[in-house]
Amino acid sequence: MELVQVPENRRLVWYLALEEYLAERVKEEQVFFWIVAPTVIFGRHQVMLNEVNVPFCRERGIAMYRRKSGGGCVYADSGNLMISYITPDTHAEKVFQHYLDLLAEALHKAGYPAVKSEHNDVLVGDRKVSGNACYALPTGTIVHGTLLWNVDFETLQQAITPTKEKLQKHGVESVRQRVANLAELPATEPIHSIHDMQRYLAACLTTNDQRLTTNDIQAVDRIEQTYLDPSFINDK
Repeated sequence: MELVQVPENRRLVWYLALEEYLAERVKEEQVFFWIVAPTVIFGRHQVMLNEVNVPFCRERGIAMYRRKSGGGCVYADSGNLMISYITPDTHAEKVFQHYLDLLAEALHKAGYPAVKSEHNDVLVGDRKVSGNACYALPTGTIVHGTLLWNVDFETLQQAITPTKEKLQKHGVESVRQRVANLAELPATEPIHSIHDMQRYLAACLTTNDQRLTTNDIQAVDRIEQTYLDPSFINDK
């Protein structure tokens, strides 16, 4: 698998635009890792006002964006390692399960008793440490998700507002009850920071690197604008 080296300190949707750009050209499996400032990202078909505490996010300067894949609403900050996996295989469900197996296996090798769930999460014990979504393009499939290292759960719990029905489906009463930070859990590998985790996963999953050119970055900048269009972000 190829590790794509990406620029830092971009908006969350820039990295989603990069996924699209790579998926249109992908020849082999690729992965990249990214960390963002506090942001809420909600699914393509979700109603923003049902999922996001908009006044709280505006007050705290938390960015809010819609993504083009399905799935639920996610809060990310600098304690959350975001992972994007791109493959030329267009059989989306097969790809999705393959990626979840790869991630769970890598975490298991590090000493975390990780397993994938029927909801496309990765769990350690009964706590979610990674949530994921998938969508296919004609030229390839994109899987993207979170890996909770040291996320601010107090802010997370106030920024997103899942329905009681959604929480009850998972058998929990609150977002906080359902999730765990890997930084709080014991491991056998010397993983002491989110950057250690990034390096560990890159070593587990990849064998070579790709660096983006200036032309690549400019093309991604143009795709990013589609995510910033108010007609796309606002409620469907």
